[in-house]
Amino acid sequence: MTDTSAAISTRLNWLRAGVLGANDGIISTAGLVVGVAGATTSRTAILTAGVAGLLAGALSMAAGEYVSVSSQRDSERAALEVERRELAQQPEEELDELTDLLAARGLGQELAREAAVQLTERDALRAHARVELGIEPDELANPWHAAVASLVAFTVGALLPLLAIVLPGASARVPVTVAAVLAALTLCGVVSARLGGAPVPRAVLRNVTGGALAMAVTYAAGTLLGTT
Repeated sequence: MTDTSAAISTRLNWLRAGVLGANDGIISTAGLVVGVAGATTSRTAILTAGVAGLLAGALSMAAGEYVSVSSQRDSERAALEVERRELAQQPEEELDELTDLLAARGLGQELAREAAVQLTERDALRAHARVELGIEPDELANPWHAAVASLVAFTVGALLPLLAIVLPGASARVPVTVAAVLAALTLCGVVSARLGGAPVPRAVLRNVTGGALAMAVTYAAGTLLGTT
């Protein structure tokens, strides 16, 4: 993998994670505020619940992403340390291993050996990290970046249903929110499908169905349990 392709792949992964974070913010906050709107017409109560849900969800996403990416980074560092130790203790065996890995990717044995030698002379650890471990040593996952990105993405997504539910009058709140949420989920489905190379109709259908079901269930619960 070249530096350019690795950078592009990293950016696509971040963009995909951002879309998914926004999607989570839309669905979870929409379900919450629609459920509360089913229980009460009080704009203050709906806004309070929505803001609380936004903050809790965004912070939870950020904390979860920080822990997850920190674990990933620790694992990557441990794997690189093992590789560094093996290169120091058994360089010939590691050279043979790199040769076999390159040959397994389609190079002839002689060409694979020549490439392995050149890569080892240039930067042995980087070569093994990329070919054997699939890791870019200079681009290890950053847990703080991941946490902030998740927090921002979730917040942006959550703001749409929150604004849609509190701005209209009482009679229009739920219809406006449902329409806005389904439109946003359609867009998220299209973008995530394009980024992942998946069929667009299937991704959109999953997204819209999940969001609609969440809102229907929470609205029904709010209507049954709440008071006007």
